[in-house]
Amino acid sequence: MTGEFRQSGSLQLKRRRTPADILKLTLYSYLLIAFVEMANESLFVNVNKWILENEHAFLPPVCNKLMHFRQLNIMFVGGPNTRKDYHIEEGEELFYQIRGDMCLKIVENGKHKDIHIREGEMFLLPARIPHSPQRQANTVGLVVERRRLLTETDALRYHVDNSTDILWERWFYCKNLGTQLAPVIKEFFASEEHRTGKPNPDPPKKAPFPLNTASVMAPFSFKDRVDGLRADIASSKSVDMFGPEFETEVLLWGPGETNTTKHEADRWIWQLEGTSEVTLNHEKFNLTKGDSLLIPEKNEYNWKRSKDCISFFVAQDHERKRPF
Repeated sequence: MTGEFRQSGSLQLKRRRTPADILKLTLYSYLLIAFVEMANESLFVNVNKWILENEHAFLPPVCNKLMHFRQLNIMFVGGPNTRKDYHIEEGEELFYQIRGDMCLKIVENGKHKDIHIREGEMFLLPARIPHSPQRQANTVGLVVERRRLLTETDALRYHVDNSTDILWERWFYCKNLGTQLAPVIKEFFASEEHRTGKPNPDPPKKAPFPLNTASVMAPFSFKDRVDGLRADIASSKSVDMFGPEFETEVLLWGPGETNTTKHEADRWIWQLEGTSEVTLNHEKFNLTKGDSLLIPEKNEYNWKRSKDCISFFVAQDHERKRPF
């Protein structure tokens, strides 16, 4: 009989852990992991230097490393990594290939489709589209996604070979996909569906939300896009790369100064050219080319940008989330 001990006078009574106890311990563990990650995390990071220092993490079996694990998840992913599972989430994902090419397999309006994201290209995946990243050796890509709301659910789905019929799937609340993915995959490989290649004859559980019927954009060269917008960047405060129809806000900032109020979402700044200075909680951060800074949610900041400044700015605020 397993469990924990409770002191009662001089007598120790042994009792079995209840589901509520297990849930509390699980939530405590998640909070502890998040606290340790945040405590060890620097807000100011030179991206190129960080990638070089973490090259080992982009190799199998891990293939990824989180730079920031807060309201925004800023991660870099390597390979090789080929997989058959498809991930579904209620938020969007931003992809940018820094080194080498990748293929993002998706299911778009009931049909399989390959999205080839080549070195230097950027792609924004809309919410609620099944996707399966396929990565090659010696590649590194940036992926940005946000922390899930407590009301949101993710899924891992496998299809019957050569079709979009569902072979097996699991819906779950996603706290950390990096640690939660392996047990779900292990469960699939131990399933009867995997052994036979045939779905359970009982109808699958109804999905908590409909899949997105939008057609996805084509990946684009990030450098070419920046070069084409240089005049606008220099003459205005910021240029919106994707528009208000997306939850993900990606802006290119030129020269000027910005004072902000508190926001309910993190902001991540990546200095592409020139310099800028951010004052956050009475501390000054001087950014030169290649530097980045995460501004945590619920913080005010002042941002001064030089005449030759071009900064990449990303935020994923759930208040911009579009209804189903």
